[in-house]
Amino acid sequence: MICLMPNCAYLSETSRMIALWRALADLDAPVMMASHGGVYAGLLEDAGAGYEQVGPVMDDERSRRFVRQGPGLGPPTQSFYSDEELHAYALAEAALFRRNGVTAVVTGFTLTPLLSTRLAGIPLFAEHGGSFVPPVVEANLPPAMALPRAAIFRWMPRALARRMQNAHSLKTDFYTAGFNRVAAALGVEPVPGLMTLMTGDITLVTEAEQVLGVPRAVMEGWRARPGVAVRPGTRMRYVGPIFAELDLPVPPRVEAFLAGKGPLIYAAPTSTDAALARSIVVQAAATGARVLVASTAHALADLEGRRVMIEPVLPSHRIMPRADLAIIAGGQGSIQSALAAGTPVVMLPLQREQDLNAEIVRRRGAGIVVPPHKVGSDRIRRAATRILRSSAYGRAARRIAAIYADLDGPARAAEVILEELAAWPKRKAG
Repeated sequence: MICLMPNCAYLSETSRMIALWRALADLDAPVMMASHGGVYAGLLEDAGAGYEQVGPVMDDERSRRFVRQGPGLGPPTQSFYSDEELHAYALAEAALFRRNGVTAVVTGFTLTPLLSTRLAGIPLFAEHGGSFVPPVVEANLPPAMALPRAAIFRWMPRALARRMQNAHSLKTDFYTAGFNRVAAALGVEPVPGLMTLMTGDITLVTEAEQVLGVPRAVMEGWRARPGVAVRPGTRMRYVGPIFAELDLPVPPRVEAFLAGKGPLIYAAPTSTDAALARSIVVQAAATGARVLVASTAHALADLEGRRVMIEPVLPSHRIMPRADLAIIAGGQGSIQSALAAGTPVVMLPLQREQDLNAEIVRRRGAGIVVPPHKVGSDRIRRAATRILRSSAYGRAARRIAAIYADLDGPARAAEVILEELAAWPKRKAG
């Protein structure tokens, strides 16, 4: 039995796990969902996957607080969960794995399986790192941070800041203190560093080789070395893009809005805070274009007007092909959903992994990056206007769409999981 564990505080991780659940089911693999709960847990039920609640219920407020404490947002001395939560989840998950005969876990930023899989003695697969994995960081691909914590990085040359930050990312133990206190109490393997939080025993790299630019031989031949804070044996496998394809209808009033005249901007600020989401909508509307907003957890209904429409959750893969531009934070799933439709993007990366995602797109000419701390300076409006007035960004986005069209990320991920699981006993013995 393969157990998928999405973090349902995030729409992207919930939807990507639904796609992976379907792909595994198509291969007749025994698969189940387990979750702590969260804002988007109901989507698992809506998709027919269902889930088994495990450990303390993460209600809507707790899941929102999890997002606010996430990498790059919360202080690096905390571990997203309290020690009490980590301990309770690890024990509950290990019991669930034994009860259901689980032989492998796939995590979508539910991080407690870093402990519970060690208690259960089973392999952990991870997909939530996206492209922010050790071989990419070693290649110095992530840019200098848009929002560095240390003031010194704001004044030094960006090339130097980039090298220093990437070297630090490979070895830092940020966010791991709580995990290691609980690991010691449970008598299991510690969590060496930030990179361990982004990886698993096998890490599914959810990007196209041609887009990311790291050769397959380098990615899949990578092995842990001294100075890189990952667990021994950590490995990478390319699988290709995985993004939201929620089986939701487009509401009739949205269909009518989409059929209107003039440029259309799709704003989906799913992982931003409320103030940033509000600024995105206001500046998008200032372009004069029509603006369709997926507000998710944000209360933005008061911004609705003749040329602005607000909906809580929308099937992005059905909206993106009809938009001239998307404005998003910088999560890989949202970016891939836009680019698969050939839609250029304005990106506002909120943390290190999103900085990388945005930089990949910028280099390919398919979008513009706006640092979140520059939002108040009218930068979103100007970036959106620039893209709407130029055909170059759309052409670049369509080139990436052609690459994605030849890849089925969920299906390939499912195949890789089964391949690696079949080889696991021999690899573990070796």
